[in-house]
Amino acid sequence: MIAVELRLMLRRRRVWLCWVLLCALPTLVAILLAATDLTPPPGSGGAFLSAVVTNGQIFPAAALALVLPVFLPITVAIVSGEAIAGEATAGTLRYLLVRPVGRLRLLTAKLISVAVYVLLAVLLVTVVSYVVGVLAFGFGPDASLGGGGGIPSLSGATLTPVDVVVRTGVTVGYLALCMLALGAIGLFFSTLTDAPLAATLGVLAVVVASAALTPLDAASAIQPYLPTTHWLAWIDLYRDPILWDPVRRGLLVEGGYVVVAFGAAWANFATKDVTS
Repeated sequence: MIAVELRLMLRRRRVWLCWVLLCALPTLVAILLAATDLTPPPGSGGAFLSAVVTNGQIFPAAALALVLPVFLPITVAIVSGEAIAGEATAGTLRYLLVRPVGRLRLLTAKLISVAVYVLLAVLLVTVVSYVVGVLAFGFGPDASLGGGGGIPSLSGATLTPVDVVVRTGVTVGYLALCMLALGAIGLFFSTLTDAPLAATLGVLAVVVASAALTPLDAASAIQPYLPTTHWLAWIDLYRDPILWDPVRRGLLVEGGYVVVAFGAAWANFATKDVTS
């Protein structure tokens, strides 16, 4: 069942289009920065953008910061929103359940499919932006000394290329979990409706509401539990020493969303009268 869902996901053109668009934005930004040599001053613009012109190896971090607020959540909302609702719209959901496929097994396969999508999306942005960043900006001013130059951290200390690779790998896993939490919410909405667009809009409404409440003082009591509050905690991975507390809190909150949203999806789908 899982293999079938993964094959179906990889055959969908919209999935590939989402990946292409995610990689296209950082590529365009890199081309503009390389062509104009105009970067935001430190402390303004996207995270890490002011440093990428001196070392292209840090561009994956800048690329992830670029796609995270809007483009990545939109693509996750699209893919997760059609997980169940898309089958209902196409008229295949009832036939899937007629076969000896339990509803929990089907939901699990759908969640794993969404998880693979988000992991590949973050990985593709990271790999493509690394290649583009190195081609556009090089390995840094000390690359001629062998093995690539040191890379400044957000705390001012110098990181080795190996340090950056390890921290970027942890960042990929962290962001994949954050987007999986959003995907689990989308899966829940997908069990509530037969319209994929409605489920997608539901996910985006959660993102917009969370982003609007995060800076609001009146919502301080619930801010630590909002899904978007911890999305940028991965930036602390590029400090030396690493600030682990925000990352740990983010892992707990986002993991909690996965569990709760998937449980809600199962509770609704298990008792749902499927007629589509």
